[in-house]
Formats: sequence, C-alpha cells, structure tokens
Amino acid sequence: MDASSQGIHDAMTVHSWCIPGALTSHRRITHYADLGERDGGEWVPSGGPSMTARRRPRLAKRRRTLGFTQESLAGALGADRSTVARWERGQCDPQPHHRSKLCELLQIRPDELDELLLVAALGTQIHPSADPVRVLRGRVIDPTVITSGLDSDELEDMNRRELLRLLSIAGTLVTVPDIDADAHTADPERISHYEQLNSHLWRVYALAESKWTVYPVVRQQLDLLVSSLRRAHSSVAHKRLCVATADLLQLAGEILFDADRYTDAAHCYKLAADAGREGDAFDLWACALTRHAYLVMYERRFQDVTPILKGAARVARRGDGQLSSRHWVAAVQAEAYAGLGKLDDCRRALDEAERVKSLSGPAMPGGWLRFDGSRLAEERGTCYAALGRVDLASDALNEALAATTSPRRRGSILVDLAALGIHGKDLDQIVEYGVQAVDLAEKTKSSGYVGRKLQGLRTRLIPMISDSQVAQLSDRIAQL
Repeated sequence: MDASSQGIHDAMTVHSWCIPGALTSHRRITHYADLGERDGGEWVPSGGPSMTARRRPRLAKRRRTLGFTQESLAGALGADRSTVARWERGQCDPQPHHRSKLCELLQIRPDELDELLLVAALGTQIHPSADPVRVLRGRVIDPTVITSGLDSDELEDMNRRELLRLLSIAGTLVTVPDIDADAHTADPERISHYEQLNSHLWRVYALAESKWTVYPVVRQQLDLLVSSLRRAHSSVAHKRLCVATADLLQLAGEILFDADRYTDAAHCYKLAADAGREGDAFDLWACALTRHAYLVMYERRFQDVTPILKGAARVARRGDGQLSSRHWVAAVQAEAYAGLGKLDDCRRALDEAERVKSLSGPAMPGGWLRFDGSRLAEERGTCYAALGRVDLASDALNEALAATTSPRRRGSILVDLAALGIHGKDLDQIVEYGVQAVDLAEKTKSSGYVGRKLQGLRTRLIPMISDSQVAQLSDRIAQL
C-alpha cells in the first residue's frame, strides 16, 4: 500500500469510529423475581412490556415542547435514542441516575415526572387516511395513501427502522455485488433514469422550505436503487449503481442532518463514502467524507475531524481537477483549524478554498457538490468569529449577508452576527440579529441547521438574561 493509499485508509478508519453511536455493546437481560427485568440498563415491569400498545403521550409532548427530539434528549442524558423511545412507549422506566437529569432537562419536579410516566393504553386499530401523499413508485412519482393512527414518534421510529434496513442491505450489496458479465440488457436505461431522478430530488430539496418533506420520496428512491443492486448486473453497471447510491445517500444524510438526526445522517455519509469508493468516484467519496466531518465538528471534536478531512483532501486530489471538491474540503478544514485556534493554518486553508474562483467551466456536477466560492465571505466570517477576531469577522459576515438570498444561509449568518454582539456586549446587535434568525428558523422549520446554532447562542445569552429583550429572545429559541 503506497503512502497516499495508506493515508486514505487511515482516514476511513477514523471516519468509521467517529460515527455517533457506532460503538454499541451487546445487551444482557437479567431477571429479578420481584423487581422485573433490566433491559439495556432500564427497569421493565415484571413479565416484560405488554404487547398491547401503551404510551406516555404526556412525556413525549413535554419533550417536544422543550424542543427536544428523541435523539437530542438522549444525547443530553448520555443515553441511547432507543432508551428514550422505550420510556415513551411505556416499555420501561428511567433509572434514578437518569431521572434527576431528565427533570432538569424537561424543567419539571420529580412528582411531575411521575405524572408524565403514567402509562395510557392506546387503541391499535389503524384507519386509512383520506389525504394522499406523493411517493415514488416504479419509474414515476405516484399518489398513494398512507395510514394514520400513528403519532409522530411512532412514524419516526417506523421511518428510522426502514432506513436502517435499507442501509444495511445497501452496504452489503455495494461491497458484495452479484456480477454477471452477460447481465446488461436493461441496466443502462434504468440507471440513467435513477441518475436523472437523483438530480431532480436535489433540486426539489434546494427549493423546499421544509427539507423533511423531501425525505419520503428519497427513501422510496433508495429502495429502488437497493432493488437494482440485488439483481445480477455487469461490472460497469455495478459501478454506476454505486455512484447513484453514493449520490442519493448524501442527500438522505443532508435531510437527516437538518432534522437533528445526526446518528442516522452519519450512517448515510459512511455508506455514501463506501459506495463512492466502490464506484471509483473520488469526488463523490471526498464529499461524503467532508459531510461526515461536519457532523464531528458540530460536536466540537475538532481534533477528531482533522484526519477525516486530510483523507478527504487526498481523495479529492485523485478526482476531477475541474471540479470544486478539493476547494470545498479546504473550506471545511479552515473551520476545523479555527476551532483549534490555529489562525495561520485557517488562513492558508481559506486561501486554498479561494482558488475555486480560478476554475474554468462548470465546477459543480450536481446537488452533492455545491461549492462555487460564493459562500467564502460567510466561511471567513464564521472562522474569524470562532478565532475571536471580531473586527475581521464582522466585515466578512456583513458582506456575506448582503450577498446571500437563501433563507437558511441568511439564518446562519444572522446567528453569527448576534454572537459577535455578545463579544462586544452590544445588546442591540444581539437582539436585532437574533430575532431575525429566529424568524427565519421558524419559517424554514430548520431545527437542525439554523436551530442548532441558535441553541448554542441561547447558552451564551445566560449571563444577560436579566434584560427583558434578551429573555424574550431566549424563550423564542427554546420554543423552536
């Protein structure tokens, strides 16, 4: 293995273990005659959970009211998302070490938590909905009718199980294909259709105010790709299917990332990188690694993200020199260096990203690569803000705000400008830009992207909460 390949291999290894929740332990169930069962560290009533549908709707409602998803609440508790799901399904009770933290996060007293933990039996009959939802079927998008009678968390669980099933199958089929040199009859036409649909879905995603509305169709398209991967096909067709899969999985990851479902997004990006590698699509592979790096940076694990981005840079250099992949990797590296407080390294990375403007011809082949340098002022502002260079950050962010029209990008810039107000103890700047950012977050329903940045801003507002306008802004952020 040469030095370049070894570096990429090392980055992929780090990339794998950096997936949130990737390291899971086997669970052992121990029976206690009087106390019941201990399932995954939680107490289950004696005899096990009932097969009858039992729910704690008030617990789930309180969680949603405080702005938590099951995954984000589990993260704050240091627990697994499935543990929170079991609590809300009435299958087990929180242990004492979880109860105190749960009361703190849900802003309730212990006796109020006891009331929320009361289990209510629910009817199990499901009635068809009269409202059609458009989903992908065959080669066109057709109307179909989905069932109602499931609450939002049940639907989330069902969607997540289906996604994980598809990812598991796709991961196997990508790396262990059924290759048949004679199987080539319908492959080119079918795969071309998949590629066109992927491109169309990226455009729909870009235009959608609520990104989650695109997810059902993306999942249906992924189901079709997995079905094609199951069939015998030629080596050439397999590579094209892998490329189409890598493309679509990055879109799925973007949607899940925006919906605050980071573990699921990480799995999508990991498999997208694998599929891109199998398809010899170096730019797609590099972009999947870079998207995964964003997830690690959101947890402020800048030291962990460095080898992933170095691997992504090596992969991108093996790709198409006319595409902007390597320049996007450099822009993300600049953010990581800023998080580590390395001003000189950050500037060098930003200068490398700036070279995207020297490319001739189309630098972006599709939705999976959208870096054209138009966001560099925003990138510089974000980096300088992280480095505490308020003067440099303010100029760059105001330049970016004047140039951008995307609501989600504007929201991100506005949060950064509000944060600069905290540096300068300027309450007017904090409130002005903070309120505008909340308005956009509510409009776009972006709880994962702009909303996550606003939650970080809210934490920094605590020392100023005595001001009525700041308190009002903090309350609005909490309700997102």
